[in-house]
Amino acid sequence: MSQSKRPGVAEIHVPFRDVDMTGRMFLASYISYAESVLVSFWSSRPDVDDEPLYSPSKVSCILHRPLHYDEPAVFTAAVDKIGVRSIGFLISVDIGEERAAEVEIIWQARSKEDQSPASLPEETRDWLYRFLD
Repeated sequence: MSQSKRPGVAEIHVPFRDVDMTGRMFLASYISYAESVLVSFWSSRPDVDDEPLYSPSKVSCILHRPLHYDEPAVFTAAVDKIGVRSIGFLISVDIGEERAAEVEIIWQARSKEDQSPASLPEETRDWLYRFLD
C-alpha cells in the first residue's frame, strides 16, 4: 500500500492473495485495507492526556462494484459521525472517479480503568471536525 501526503489515504493494486477464483477481491480484504488506512489516519491525531481506549463496535462494507486482481484503488478515510462517546469513520474505495465500495467503522471510547463508556476528549473532537464529511 502506498501512502499519500494526507493521512488516511492509500493506493493499492489488488494483490493475487486477496482475490477469489473469479479474480474478485474478498470482502474481508476491503475491511482489512480500510482498517490499515484508518490506523494511518488515527496516528496523526494530537496527543491527549488520559486518552480513552477505542474499540470497534460496528464494521460494515457496501460493495458498489468488485475490485479485481491488479486493479488500482484509492482508500480514503474520513470522519462520518462524531458522537459523545463514539466516532464513525467512512473509508471510501475509489477507482478513478468511480466509487467501488464504502467501509463504515464505528469506534466506542472506553475508560482505561474499567472499560465503561467514556466521553471523547475535546482535543480529539476538535481534530476530528477537520475531517468531518
